[in-house]
Amino acid sequence: MRIMSRLLLSLTMLATLSGCGFQLRGDYQLPPNLDSMALHSKVSKELASQMEQRLVHSGINVVESGNSYQLALLSDKLERRTLSLFESGQVAEYELLYQVNYQLLKDDQVLVERTAEVARDYQDDPNFALAKTREREMLVNEMRAEASRIILQQIVSELSQ
Repeated sequence: MRIMSRLLLSLTMLATLSGCGFQLRGDYQLPPNLDSMALHSKVSKELASQMEQRLVHSGINVVESGNSYQLALLSDKLERRTLSLFESGQVAEYELLYQVNYQLLKDDQVLVERTAEVARDYQDDPNFALAKTREREMLVNEMRAEASRIILQQIVSELSQ
């Protein structure tokens, strides 16, 4: 009896979740014509690698060329702005801004030309310079992953219209 009630509860929860349209984050409904894409990059290898992994994970075949869509990563830029200072005048907090300019092409015609932006706050402490440098590197890698997610989300949104 106890097993039956647990099974019934599990089925009810599953039906409720599927009925409300719940989807895992990063799980996109790809348009039917977006089965393959060529990736051309003039930016950092790290961002190109993140973008390729994101495409493959989403079910898009990354090809060298052909009649498929072409994603051109044109430029990326990391800026650092001061947000606050310590009483001594040293920087206490930075804002990191990461921008990626890209184009989506089909048959050498530009379909989408946009910029993806990611911003993060970063607290600095000169007493822990080595640890803070490593933390900043990890934060920049996270920002690249977020930028690749935003790019794919914008492309899927544009092609689904």
